[in-house]
Amino acid sequence: MSEEILINVTPQETRVAVMQLGVVQDLHIERSSSRGIVSNIYLGKVKRVLPGMQSAFIDIGMERSAFLHVADIWENNADPKPIERVLHEGQSLMVQVIKEPIGSKGARLSTQLSIAGRVLVYLPQESHIGVSQRIDNEEQREALRSRLQALLAPEHKGGYIIRTVAEADEEPDFIADVDYLNKLWSALQNAVKTAGAPQLLYQELDISLRVLRDFVSQHTTRIQIDSRATFQKMKDFAAAYIPSAVDTLEHYPGVRPLFDLYGVEEEIERALSKRVDLKSGGYLIIDQTEALTTVDVNTGGYVGLRNFDDTIFKTNLEATQVIARQLRLRNLGGIIICDFIDMDTLEHRDAVLDEFKKALARDHTRISVSGFSSLGLVEMTRKRTRESLAHLLCEPCPTCKGRGEVKTPQTVCYEVLREIVREARQFNAKEYRILASQQVVDLFLDEESQALAQLSDFISKPISLQVESTYVQEQYDVILM
Repeated sequence: MSEEILINVTPQETRVAVMQLGVVQDLHIERSSSRGIVSNIYLGKVKRVLPGMQSAFIDIGMERSAFLHVADIWENNADPKPIERVLHEGQSLMVQVIKEPIGSKGARLSTQLSIAGRVLVYLPQESHIGVSQRIDNEEQREALRSRLQALLAPEHKGGYIIRTVAEADEEPDFIADVDYLNKLWSALQNAVKTAGAPQLLYQELDISLRVLRDFVSQHTTRIQIDSRATFQKMKDFAAAYIPSAVDTLEHYPGVRPLFDLYGVEEEIERALSKRVDLKSGGYLIIDQTEALTTVDVNTGGYVGLRNFDDTIFKTNLEATQVIARQLRLRNLGGIIICDFIDMDTLEHRDAVLDEFKKALARDHTRISVSGFSSLGLVEMTRKRTRESLAHLLCEPCPTCKGRGEVKTPQTVCYEVLREIVREARQFNAKEYRILASQQVVDLFLDEESQALAQLSDFISKPISLQVESTYVQEQYDVILM
């Protein structure tokens, strides 16, 4: 299926939308103030070794120390050692980021280094040639491996993984990639000789150039960029490393914003909403929490044309495509629970599961899907390597603190009354003044006026009210006068 890539550039951020048949299938946002660090290589310093967790905290020059588990330490033998015998505090070592810092967690590291090119990934510590698991034709896998092996000199050091994109190229240019990756590795080795830990040694390409390296395929018909400077940078990079992509690049000079023209802005807004409507009349409810994400499928206003089982089946089939797309758009990771509408027949459940797996197969991120559980839920995991769209663009509501609900004015009134009782038992004030939102003060003047008067009589002190327009509904103060 042909696809088009849109790139919107501002000094603050670059946004990339992958389109198929006019519909946004994937979305990537990179901000200049918080550029991603996955694949960056650092000379780090061991801050602390934790034998009980078989892990260590590494200073790579960021606000939070990064995390290195013993399983991510590369060793040149099959006899793994405990981490306390491999690392010690103050030690310098070369590490690569394999997972972005997420929430309160620091970045995750590995000492097994890899540098990605257009069709190859260079593994300087290895010696074998691997092939992407997505290339499942064994004959083609062996042909690609043999071709690359024939190009490498006998004294060549390091291994490679042949990327999925090589499958689409009629004649993948291994030589250009080998030269490019060797130059990068040589420069990195020279840099580490004079570097002091912690220090950045190699930085991953920015997102506009990663589009050319990682996103472009034989199905890409056009790449539109609304920045002339970025267009020229991408054109130069493509001419040097991906000549086949040069003709797909176009500068968009239009007055109307590129993302508005293709409806991407509206799609981003929908991707931040809990509810996603289906064309049939059904809808999804997507809830993202710290521990997992839940997706609930509902028939909504869809009544079907034949019978109820058929209605449920068609709604679930449509939901499989939309859920797969929403996972990519929102970049949801970790444990995901999909609650499809209950189906009575095994045939329908199998058909929905097969369709769901096909839809998920388009995802570049590693996914594992189990079948329907005894409760009728589909459990899956999607590798989490960076913040979700909601965590990138939004922050917890200052009113509800992320709960999604606020206390009622009546609940707040009763909290205020209890607070005044506590204060009156400790302090002998002349008067107590309540500072609260308009809704709470209005309730004290109306329905709860009698309760306020009774409390004033009980403590034998006057109680006054003052509206604070800047206070949210749950916020209040009791002032002792």
